[in-house]
Amino acid sequence: MAAASGATMQAVTLDSQRAERIVRGAVESTQLGASDAEWLAERLADDAVFEALLSGASESKRLARGDRVTVSRNVFIPLTNLCRDRCAYCTFAKTPDSPEAHTYTLDEVAGVVRGGVATGCIEALFCLGDKPEIAYRAHREWLSGRGFRSTAEYLVEGCRVAVEGGMLPHTNAGILSQEEMAALKRWNASLGLMLESTSPRLRGKGMAHQYAPDKDPAVRLRMHEEAGELRIPFTTGMLLGIGETNAERVDTLLAIRGLHEKHGHIQEAIIQPFHPKPGTPMRWASPITDREIAGWVALARLVLGREIDVQAPPNLAPGLLELLLRAGTSDWGGVSPVTVDFINPEAPWPTLRALRERTEAAGQRLIERLPVYPKHLARPEFFAPELRQVALGFSDEDGYARARASLEAA
Repeated sequence: MAAASGATMQAVTLDSQRAERIVRGAVESTQLGASDAEWLAERLADDAVFEALLSGASESKRLARGDRVTVSRNVFIPLTNLCRDRCAYCTFAKTPDSPEAHTYTLDEVAGVVRGGVATGCIEALFCLGDKPEIAYRAHREWLSGRGFRSTAEYLVEGCRVAVEGGMLPHTNAGILSQEEMAALKRWNASLGLMLESTSPRLRGKGMAHQYAPDKDPAVRLRMHEEAGELRIPFTTGMLLGIGETNAERVDTLLAIRGLHEKHGHIQEAIIQPFHPKPGTPMRWASPITDREIAGWVALARLVLGREIDVQAPPNLAPGLLELLLRAGTSDWGGVSPVTVDFINPEAPWPTLRALRERTEAAGQRLIERLPVYPKHLARPEFFAPELRQVALGFSDEDGYARARASLEAA
């Protein structure tokens, strides 16, 4: 027994030493390789490995961003909750016969924007279902009656209304063609698409994306590529806990890193935990653990390198904010004083004051940003010229938000 116990202790010590060596190498080289990332991921339950990982991720974040953590004060505009996809975890998508189905009129968009301006918001986050006109004749007729051929065409007009109303749009509209993204670039500070996962297994029978053709990884990767070719500041991310393996998670992070190395357009990667929701096919799935959430934020920090910000939505892990900061989080994403998170309405936003207080208590500073980061705002080719002038009017000399209302008052 004593010999066995000694061997176990020696193995633990060797794992700890290896973890520290891997993490130190990743911090110094600014990027973590696939095999080492998978090795660390398999050992997140080991306290010594976990602490070494968080320590390295925290140092990497400090070297890249100092003590700065950013947030975007926004309004959430779910332009339409109709969607042709049926993801097994989603409660956002509705069918036309649902009493909860709704497509915003342009007057409604303008009304939300006015509320955002009145509360010091800069970002108008447009989020909507994928290509509902393909699945639903009623929606096609609704669009046609207003002179639009597609939801994407209508979206362009909604973004124009937001800009002219005094806000900067960021749009996450699912799969868009290169032509549609080019049209949106005129009125958007940035676009986004959650990569979620590069695993084609998740499209299989009984899996999370079986009935979601727009979640095909090849399709989503192609849109990321085309956004890079168009020089559009882009937000992406990984969804944790929908059936993917550790190796597939690492592959997803490496794909994001590769896209940025090629095009330089990825501004942030959201590391988002899946939470099972009542009324969905995945309602009985086991939620991801707190340690896994923090561990994968840290792994993302080390895999993605220092150029890409790592975002952890604070409303999806409200009890973990301090741990997430230790794990290398550099951005809290959009937080709204006006609207709910329509994708996760059961998860209320923290107030900006509470978020500031908790960030500062953890030894870091909360800085308000635009829906585009300073590094892309400084590059004219990433903007339509007229919109860049509008964005510069919202920014301070460092490219962050020139706040219209203080965070302390929010």
